[in-house]
Amino acid sequence: TTAKMLSENPGQYRDAAVAGIRKLLDIAPGEPVPGERIDCVKMGTTVATNALLERKGERVVLVTTQGFGDALRIAYQNR
Repeated sequence: TTAKMLSENPGQYRDAAVAGIRKLLDIAPGEPVPGERIDCVKMGTTVATNALLERKGERVVLVTTQGFGDALRIAYQNR
């Protein structure tokens, strides 16, 4: 089961991961989260991708070890 949450939404929740867990398990705010009902949590964001696309943030340099110069073109770890 998945839930799409905004990474930051201060008007609705403080922590997107906890809010997503509560939403999926139908747990009201303030109620304890039962850890035994959670097998795995995976979370992904587009914050860094959006910053690159919008050209926001600090200037950086990419340094790679020999054989990984194509990492940006490949964009995935599987070769």
